Amino acid sequence: MSNLTTLLERNRDFARDFSAADLPIVPKMRTVLLTCVDARVDPAHVLGLALGEAVVIRNNGARVTPQVVEEIATLAFMVAKMDGDTPGPFEIIIMQHTQCGAERFADPGFQLAIRQHIGVDVSSSAIADHQLSLQEDIQRLRDAAVIPRYVVASGFIYDVHDGLARQVVPPVALAD
Repeated sequence: MSNLTTLLERNRDFARDFSAADLPIVPKMRTVLLTCVDARVDPAHVLGLALGEAVVIRNNGARVTPQVVEEIATLAFMVAKMDGDTPGPFEIIIMQHTQCGAERFADPGFQLAIRQHIGVDVSSSAIADHQLSLQEDIQRLRDAAVIPRYVVASGFIYDVHDGLARQVVPPVALAD
């Protein structure tokens, strides 16, 4: 049985009170949040985000991949063009979480099984140490020449047991 009927009913409830009058294209918080696809880690709930406040990108493990770099660079370019001569602030928050499935990707045997069965290389999404992987991902952002240097990035770990997000990498401008 499909969940489509339930989801469409929920959408009709949502639409009854919907107002798009206060939803600009540029997110109000001028923030991109990169987080995991895990259903326990919904940033709207975890961080109390409202519509129009932040752009959310989700992938396995909340890792900075070449595709994520392209998305962020495109968004930053668009926002800068809308800002005119003086680009405003722009922030990237990477939020990984405890008990992440990407931790299993650190197992070479599991990586091999995935590669053999579905032809996907998950090694760049592997998480053996959250602090280290967050530092690596922020370095990937720094190394990406297509992302403006005024962008500020930080890293967090969300604990799926107690609901708290704790800062692991403080906000830093990519130019620093």
